[in-house]
Amino acid sequence: MAGSAGTGKTVVALHRVHRMLHGDPDARVLLTTFSEPLARSLRGKLNVMFGDRPGLLERASVGSFLDTAAQLHALALGRKPHLAVDDIVRSLLTKAASAAGVTEFTQQFLYSEWTYVIDAWQIATPEAYAEVPRMGRKNRLGARQRERLWQVFATVRESLAERGLTTQAGIFATVAELYRGRNDKPFTHIVVDEAQDLGVAELRFLSAIAADTPDALFFAGDLGQRIFQQPFSWTGLGIDVRGRSATLKVNYRTSHQIRRAVDRLLPKKLRDVDGLEDDRAGTVSVFDGPEPEIVVAGSVDEEIAGAARFLATALDDGILPQEIGVFVRSPNELQRARAAAAAAGLAVRTFVDGGTGEAAALVGTMHLAKGLEFRVVAVMACDQGVLPLEERVADVADEFELDEVVATERQLLYVAATRARDRLWISGVDPASEFLEEFR
Repeated sequence: MAGSAGTGKTVVALHRVHRMLHGDPDARVLLTTFSEPLARSLRGKLNVMFGDRPGLLERASVGSFLDTAAQLHALALGRKPHLAVDDIVRSLLTKAASAAGVTEFTQQFLYSEWTYVIDAWQIATPEAYAEVPRMGRKNRLGARQRERLWQVFATVRESLAERGLTTQAGIFATVAELYRGRNDKPFTHIVVDEAQDLGVAELRFLSAIAADTPDALFFAGDLGQRIFQQPFSWTGLGIDVRGRSATLKVNYRTSHQIRRAVDRLLPKKLRDVDGLEDDRAGTVSVFDGPEPEIVVAGSVDEEIAGAARFLATALDDGILPQEIGVFVRSPNELQRARAAAAAAGLAVRTFVDGGTGEAAALVGTMHLAKGLEFRVVAVMACDQGVLPLEERVADVADEFELDEVVATERQLLYVAATRARDRLWISGVDPASEFLEEFR
């Protein structure tokens, strides 16, 4: 199931869960997505849907990809996995390259190759590395180069194992291997929301823990909201949705004015690696609202004051605090969002708080906003060097990755902005993000 933001993909996913549980008394259904905050939101919606049938909920599980894998890992092996943080992986790559005398590749390239090829595909042998498809990677590698690089990656794999550490992809791979050949799968059906952010390891994992039936896997997603993973071939992993998908075209959440403005961030058509086309043309909204406000301020104080006036006006017009969201690109900009809320006299909560039912606006980063909705949204700190994030741009290994970074950063702004139903404010400090020009 495809569709742009606000077209009801999540509602369809929830009804899919209901249909599976209601139609089969033996069904065990997993509803899953990319983050735990979004999983909590889905769990709340499912509780409302099944309020009069609580017995059905006993056969439904809701959790993020990683949380689900970690639970199955603990159940099967009797212990929780210990994750290696990025800093440890980067340090091990640097030491291994130095020890092997592999100096012809940048640190950015080594980390990128590890993340998107070695770790993502769980490459364990030099033979597998020689054959793995490095889809989209513009740095072509000959056999001798892969041999030298494998010395580095093999050392990192050994170092992580000696420390009892694994990566997220490693957790998915371990659980997938445990269940791949078994008939007694944990779930008869799996429903995936925000499926565009599935990676190689996650897709292999979900395929392995679902029953081997034609309707076991259901995906709801939008290529325009892909913010985490590099593209790869689903059919190459045995998951072929071509000819089995439908696209939703009616936007029930976002006003015509906001949808029209934010759609300028993305091309009208997006195509995945397998040739499946997402045609965004023809989507319509069912209601009108005010035009979004796009502001380039002369200073941080000026931006905070402007955003505070926007938020205070919303409160004066009767909009409740819990119907307001304020988002920024990274934790470094959160203080600006909090300052604007404080100046407007607006209480705030965070994703960590959980805070359901609390009379406070949600303040957080754009990544965790996905799947949520508010009557009023302010997206702040869209400055040059912040969006696209300078650290991500500096970390790219080749032109392909640079294109991917810019695309996913653009899509991240699209995700944050489309959380708004009625009113939208987007601001940055001069020099502002290049993306703000798209709205003019």
